Amino acid sequence: MEKKRWIAFCYNLPAEPSRYRVSAWRALKKMGVVNIQQSIWAIPYSEENYQAFVRISDEIERNNGEALLMDCIFFDAKKEKRIMELMNGLRNEEYREFIGECEKYLKELEKEIRIEKFTFAELEEEEEERDKLVNWLGKIRERDVFHAAEGERADTLKLQIDQAFNQFSEMVYQRSN
Repeated sequence: MEKKRWIAFCYNLPAEPSRYRVSAWRALKKMGVVNIQQSIWAIPYSEENYQAFVRISDEIERNNGEALLMDCIFFDAKKEKRIMELMNGLRNEEYREFIGECEKYLKELEKEIRIEKFTFAELEEEEEERDKLVNWLGKIRERDVFHAAEGERADTLKLQIDQAFNQFSEMVYQRSN
């Protein structure tokens, strides 16, 4: 069986100013990498991930830091599985937060229907909120390379918010004509 390629990344930055460390950390989190040991981050290899690490490395080095980027494989399948489980754990946390926000959105739409707030302004506001949720789910999906369990539930909630929004939209349209 062919071994999966990974990219391992580690870096050092001066303690001050802290904004450089925060910037690097945020960029890594957006990629969906997992911190496997102190200051060692890993993600499955792809050209896109490699290019993202190169950009982060360049930024770190511009800010008086050092970065190491390594192409690697795991010799021990159990260790690799543990890293994959860590990545899925992170994605599941993100999905659960997304699911919670979807549930709040559905309650908000129910409230607007209950109080009959069928205005175009309200419709635009709800559409904007729905679009934010949809975009957020897209970002989580991009990071979910190992198909975390909560992804299916998130997809179900995304369909529910789409349906609820469409229903609300139809109600607003009916009341305005």
